[in-house]
Amino acid sequence: MTIKQAQETVDQWITTIGVRYYSELTNMAILTEEVGEVARLMARLYGEQSFKTKALESEAKDKLGDEMADVLFVLICLANQTGVDLTEALQKSLDKKTKRDADRHANNEKLR
Repeated sequence: MTIKQAQETVDQWITTIGVRYYSELTNMAILTEEVGEVARLMARLYGEQSFKTKALESEAKDKLGDEMADVLFVLICLANQTGVDLTEALQKSLDKKTKRDADRHANNEKLR
């Protein structure tokens, strides 16, 4: 699925099953909540925090993908609501980073 197709699919889902978009501010709050859920799992899977039980730990890797997909879904909702073409926006961001960081990372001793 392309980014454009994802934007169209989410819009179709919202307008048929979801009834309507939440307000932009509500979706921003939901996005923040979803990013927090990804952060919680990352801290436990790759950081120093531990899981409360082994059962939660065994489910975490599968759940991480689900939580990342939730972040993407809400981000796409916000893009649709605000008229942002994410394909175009991502390309502009990559072009900017490529120009700005052409030598920056290659010359960074910390990355070797």
